[in-house]
Amino acid sequence: QKMAELVRKYRAEIVAANQKDLKSFDETDLAMYDRLKVDEQKIDGMIESLDQLARQEDPLGKERFSFVHENGLKIENRTAPFGTILIIYESRPDVTVEAAGIAFKSGNKILLKGGKESFHSNQAIVQLWQEALKINSIDENWVEYLVFNRQETQDFLKAPNQKIDLIIPRGGDQLIQFVKENATCPVIVSGRGNNFVYVESTADQEKAIDIIVNAKVAKISACNALDKVLIDKKLPNFDVFVEKLVAKLKKFDVQILGDAACSIYVGIEKMEDDKIWYKEFLDYKIVVGQVKDMQEAIDKINQFGGGHSACILTKNDKMAKEFMEEVDAAAVYQNASTRFTDGFQFGLGGELAISTDKLHQRGPIGLEHLVTNKWYVYGEGQIR
Repeated sequence: QKMAELVRKYRAEIVAANQKDLKSFDETDLAMYDRLKVDEQKIDGMIESLDQLARQEDPLGKERFSFVHENGLKIENRTAPFGTILIIYESRPDVTVEAAGIAFKSGNKILLKGGKESFHSNQAIVQLWQEALKINSIDENWVEYLVFNRQETQDFLKAPNQKIDLIIPRGGDQLIQFVKENATCPVIVSGRGNNFVYVESTADQEKAIDIIVNAKVAKISACNALDKVLIDKKLPNFDVFVEKLVAKLKKFDVQILGDAACSIYVGIEKMEDDKIWYKEFLDYKIVVGQVKDMQEAIDKINQFGGGHSACILTKNDKMAKEFMEEVDAAAVYQNASTRFTDGFQFGLGGELAISTDKLHQRGPIGLEHLVTNKWYVYGEGQIR
């Protein structure tokens, strides 16, 4: 609550610090620039995230299981904090607010390692965190910012000078690979999207176009943005649908690439090779392809997708159920934009990250997920 007050009070100072970062950043990297920029709307989002987090129930000490042994032992399993969490992230000053808030409320110390491009923004926010802690007579080291270059970060990962219990890299493939190669504790992978939409033959075509366009262009820098569209060859008026989709995407200057079946249409360029199915664009770029049926769509998504989000556009609920169960992704959708894969949108009060791993949590990691567990056993002299 105090941090929310301070962000509200010093919003102008945060924006001013961010302007220093923006002035020295290359605007041609659209996705990174969008993530880096802090405006009034983003400040409002930080405050709302903190307010929502403050209202949430304390996740610690919750009973998950209890059992009374035949010898009288009382055995309970309860949630407990991890300890110290290190998050390494690129370009996103709002992470400095959300990640620290979620970590603190779940009883964890957090080490923040932001990118050099967001140094001034992050410093301004961390100073407010430490002021909020100080006002509440809490050790300021609960939220600590690491000013390390690449070599220093590598050295710290291999031989940290304090116990680290969990590392979360939020960023591109290079960052994730760097952390996984050097870390000596568990790592939760977050940040990669490459999300797919499958347009099934019974889909409402007007809604399908609106959903695809929203998922692609609403925020190209987000990991929940859309990259690939698979269209069932049995879709009625296939040609008309593709032409309408192309026209709508071209209004936003989206570069459209296609497979052999779709690149025959005006406005769609033929893709060079199949490797592009693996790529996450974070740009005004999309791939459109044709599939013969839902099983081919599922197989393609499971082969090339990033394990983040996948959607089926269909009126057939039975097919949707099968698709959603068989697709290997953290979030699966029927008839909605993938842009909703987000901790705040899912009611978590923000997120520490969006995990594409399967252990220990998948998808948005909110307050209730940033805990481990511990066994409590009460006896009266029992021996085995």
